[in-house]
Amino acid sequence: MSALHLKKDDFKKKVLESKIPVFIDFFAPWCGPCRLAGPVVDELALEYKDKVAVAKVNVDEEQELAQKYGVMSIPMVIMFKDGKEIDRKTGFPGKDGFVEMIKKAL
Repeated sequence: MSALHLKKDDFKKKVLESKIPVFIDFFAPWCGPCRLAGPVVDELALEYKDKVAVAKVNVDEEQELAQKYGVMSIPMVIMFKDGKEIDRKTGFPGKDGFVEMIKKAL
């Protein structure tokens, strides 16, 4: 199982109306640190299945979403709960950094 790839059209339903917390990785395929974070994000999707929705947004394809959420540098991870942003981290803090964000949302 890997992370869900979000598009602008399904963002409201999959994130803002989600019954469980949502962890979103804003990335681009050309970004080195994003490529390091990618497999970890997919791992988290498997580990937290049914507890947290883990998703990715390609900022090149979804510029409107990136702009709306103030994504200025990548990778950036934003944690949503009950339709609201509750945490964000820029850069790749390692798996432990991501797990810490998820645990705060549970």
